[in-house]
Amino acid sequence: MHYSSILPDVLKIADAASEKVLSIYMTDFKVDFKADESPITAADIASHRVIVEGLRNLSHDIPVLSEEGAEIPWSERKQWRRFWLIDPIDGTKDFTQRTGEFTVNIALIENGEPILGVVTAPALKEAYWGLKGEGAYKRDRTGRSRRISVVEPGETKRVVASKNHLNEETRAFIDKLGAHELVQAGSSLKFCKIAEGHADIYPRLGPTCEWDTGAAHAVLSAAGGKVETLEGRPLQYGKEDVLNPQFIAAGNWYK
Repeated sequence: MHYSSILPDVLKIADAASEKVLSIYMTDFKVDFKADESPITAADIASHRVIVEGLRNLSHDIPVLSEEGAEIPWSERKQWRRFWLIDPIDGTKDFTQRTGEFTVNIALIENGEPILGVVTAPALKEAYWGLKGEGAYKRDRTGRSRRISVVEPGETKRVVASKNHLNEETRAFIDKLGAHELVQAGSSLKFCKIAEGHADIYPRLGPTCEWDTGAAHAVLSAAGGKVETLEGRPLQYGKEDVLNPQFIAAGNWYK
């Protein structure tokens, strides 16, 4: 399959899900909670349905793993060489708090690596996408698209951090970087800030799942950056345990 030929269709699917999400965002929606006490809304479910239907029509032979889908046993998932990995809404807390910094995320994983990713920010009217070997792009709220890439940091490192997950371990890591300034961002937009050259590094020393990172990881990689574990190994996907280890997202300057 030539992935560049299906990327426009994946973007259309993400845009369709974004429209559905935004229509619910503009209402007095109800917030429920899952068993792990994480929030969920009708927008999460609606986005999931739009994306799954769209991807199955686009590529019926590629399985789909979604945060809001039915749990798929490892005995089945371990056979997958490639699969779609989706987070219908990343940053549900940002959604419920109406910060606008939530995203719709679609990634294509192949042999444990995210090779294609689309991230849309419905409330911000922005979109990012990337494909391995073909670069990364951003579409702004005017509808114009441009190629994006990571940049070499200056003397003061711009550190993107989560408003909801800035723990003491993360603060200690940031302090070791020396001169720095914090760049606040929600959801998978933290990766995208680095991909477009507006930030330099994102240390995530707290829990995340594969669907939280896959799409934006693909965008950052296509923009010339990387996402590695604290041991310096590439962040991998398609594991038995969908929880990610701690990781660092940055441009190639970070060793």
